[in-house]
Amino acid sequence: MENNLNESPYKQVLSRESPVKEWLIDYVGEQHNPENDEITVEMVVETMVKEFPEFVFALAEENFLRGYEQAFVDMDSVATDMAIQYEEEKNKETEDEE
Repeated sequence: MENNLNESPYKQVLSRESPVKEWLIDYVGEQHNPENDEITVEMVVETMVKEFPEFVFALAEENFLRGYEQAFVDMDSVATDMAIQYEEEKNKETEDEE
């Protein structure tokens, strides 16, 4: 599977690297019947949404929660960096006044 940074990951063509991927690619291929026989991540997602929405919802929910948690971690990191920078500037001003 080749990863082009300018291309959407949903457009990536999948390869048959394991028995499960082979089965899923074959199944999705039967559902979509692409002209070039290339199955993309987008096709797999579309099929999974249609055939197994509970699974896709669980992944989406987990991804959302992890992203939300990461946002708080990032905000805390920025706040800590700003507090350190403020203290350094305050100490520098105090030293300059002496």
